[in-house]
Amino acid sequence: MCKDTIVIREIELRDNPKIAKAIRSVLIEFGVPKVGTAYEDKALDCMTETYDMPRKVYFVVEKGNEIIGGAGISPLNNYEGNVCELQKMYFMPEARGKGLGTKMMEKCLDFAKQAGFDKCYLETMPYMDDARKLYKKVGFEFIDKPMGDTGHYSCTVWMIKDL
Repeated sequence: MCKDTIVIREIELRDNPKIAKAIRSVLIEFGVPKVGTAYEDKALDCMTETYDMPRKVYFVVEKGNEIIGGAGISPLNNYEGNVCELQKMYFMPEARGKGLGTKMMEKCLDFAKQAGFDKCYLETMPYMDDARKLYKKVGFEFIDKPMGDTGHYSCTVWMIKDL
């Protein structure tokens, strides 16, 4: 692959340390608390294994030999209903402003529909303005309280979309 080529593909075992580093780097950049957010998720260090199950997927954004972003879909934890969660959608600075967020949302939401989910839920931070704009653009709407139990009690913005 050319070093300037950007590809969105399913995660592979070799990507685990790279995506963990990328996600933690973005969280630190935005000043996200390390407690009650994705930063402390045990899954960050074993993403391939975490998403290698039915109705789950994680996509990475690869540029050359680097992983510069990612996002995944998983059934919403501890929730009765056919709802998935958009999880761990983060992009390094070099991946932003190129339309990759929109492409990633399309891949994730297409997977969620094909997996048979009725709705997609997400949690974010109030100061992640570009992310919230993207979510609104693709049809997510704000809701008043969290759904399920993601363990991300520091995330105070909740959104949902019909699929």
